[in-house]
Amino acid sequence: MMVPHVGTRNWVNSLNLTITESNWDAWYSNGQDAGYKTTYSRDNYSLVFATVKGAGHTAPEFKPEECFEMVKRWFANKPI
Repeated sequence: MMVPHVGTRNWVNSLNLTITESNWDAWYSNGQDAGYKTTYSRDNYSLVFATVKGAGHTAPEFKPEECFEMVKRWFANKPI
């Protein structure tokens, strides 16, 4: 892994959310494994923590296709 995600996971865990739907499951772009995701929820909101596999610190620079796909899905309110 290029960028440690431990701090982000600790912050998410501090929110006391419940893991739903997926727990470190793969998400796909163009039929390829693009990264991993965990879906959390509480009350009337949800949060998806998603990574881009092999992206490094500046993900759009190294994996632009996967990042664009993730953002397109977010804007369209579709699942990652």
